[in-house]
Amino acid sequence: MSYFSFLGHPMNVKRCLSFLGVCVITFFLAFVPTSFFGVDPVTAEPIFTLTQQRVIAIFVFTALMWILEVIPTWTTSVVAIVSILLTTSNKGLGFLIAKENVGALTNYKDVMAAFADPVIMLFLGGFVLAFAATKVGLDVQLAKVMLKPFGKNPKFVLLGVLLVIGIFSMFMSNTATAAMMLTFLTPVLATLPKDGGGRISLALAIPIAANIGGMGTPIGTPPNAIALGALQEAGYNITFAGWMLRMVPFVLLMLFIAWILLQKLYPFKAKSIELKIEGAPVKVTPFQKYVVWVTFALTIILWVGESLFKVNSNIVAMIPFAVFSATGILKARHLEHINWAVLWMVAGGFALGTALNQTGLATKLIEIIPFSSWNALVVMLVGGFICYFLSNFISNSAAANLVVPILIVVGKAMAGNPAFENMGGVPAMIIGIAISASIAMCLPVSTPPNALAASTGMITTKQMATVGIVMGVVGFALGYLMLIFIGF
Repeated sequence: MSYFSFLGHPMNVKRCLSFLGVCVITFFLAFVPTSFFGVDPVTAEPIFTLTQQRVIAIFVFTALMWILEVIPTWTTSVVAIVSILLTTSNKGLGFLIAKENVGALTNYKDVMAAFADPVIMLFLGGFVLAFAATKVGLDVQLAKVMLKPFGKNPKFVLLGVLLVIGIFSMFMSNTATAAMMLTFLTPVLATLPKDGGGRISLALAIPIAANIGGMGTPIGTPPNAIALGALQEAGYNITFAGWMLRMVPFVLLMLFIAWILLQKLYPFKAKSIELKIEGAPVKVTPFQKYVVWVTFALTIILWVGESLFKVNSNIVAMIPFAVFSATGILKARHLEHINWAVLWMVAGGFALGTALNQTGLATKLIEIIPFSSWNALVVMLVGGFICYFLSNFISNSAAANLVVPILIVVGKAMAGNPAFENMGGVPAMIIGIAISASIAMCLPVSTPPNALAASTGMITTKQMATVGIVMGVVGFALGYLMLIFIGF
């Protein structure tokens, strides 16, 4: 039961106690003497500076808030960014930053730039493109055309649904794709025999394909953006086409495995299925529809041909924004349809990364922890497993935002390790986190597409967990094999 609302989030006794507990831990870490964290035996000085200590406190606060979900995840990110600005930046609170031996300060412009990081702009462009496609009915038309070749045979209809949702999820929000396809398929599911597995297979195909398909492009899902942004900040240039070249075949293989698995676990009894896809009437002019089709195609071509056209994918993402605004397809009131919460959530992770680097905390951690002597394979797999485990219970974005900044530090420390470099190095380690986050789909709470599928009442948590665990184990193994032997 909700007793009151705090920061836009329903609060009950459990949430209140969790919030107070997190605050106590955070303030303890922030104000305890710096010697609490250890003292250098040579200089007798504390290991960490005041600004580094504050970053540790902010990181712990953010991690606990994301895990416990006491307040909305995007709110946690905004609070973290503001805390970094006030306590560690060169334009922060005077009585905090003017102290003697405060340590290296962050540049406030760099921290605030997290809200407009190039990868944030890439994601924003993807949201705008998806909105326009839905507005003019492009998504419905594409779904009709793409599903038609699969006929009425149930097993091929299932394959078609998996492939179409997977492809759509590469360029649209996983949640929006799942919701759209659920609208099309709900009437079909109701006609299938209740004692057969067909309705279970089709219902489960929706979240499975949406979660897997998002891995195909950098804009497919927030963990991809988090990984890409961290790698770019660390000096690794991964193009849109380079990402797709490796990840699309992986996605297709995973979808094929899901197709086989669903047929084996929940076979169809119906001999024929007919999909009738009808979209809502669109209120746009033929000219606007033409503009969206052409812009959509042009944007994809420029993204895929980044190395050929020499235009950065982040810049390309602004083209739909400019074109749709100029032609009246995107109006001011439509901006509320953009998922700003996801963008601010991702920005929080970028700001934490900036704070780790500019305060020198990342370098300090590399110095005091012997990462370079650790077994490279164990570090990669353990990092991925932690992200996978967390992502089954909390937001995939939150899990990736927690693990990526830590593993970037670890990766830099291990960069000189030949065994680590032979296994793909830092890119493989960080992209492995994105994969681990996306394949976490065991429970209805794991992802919004899972929750949507569970809401139909046609599948049980046990059925979802059975398929989710198998796909997670297979995806984890195949993903890391690809990263280690093919690399990025």
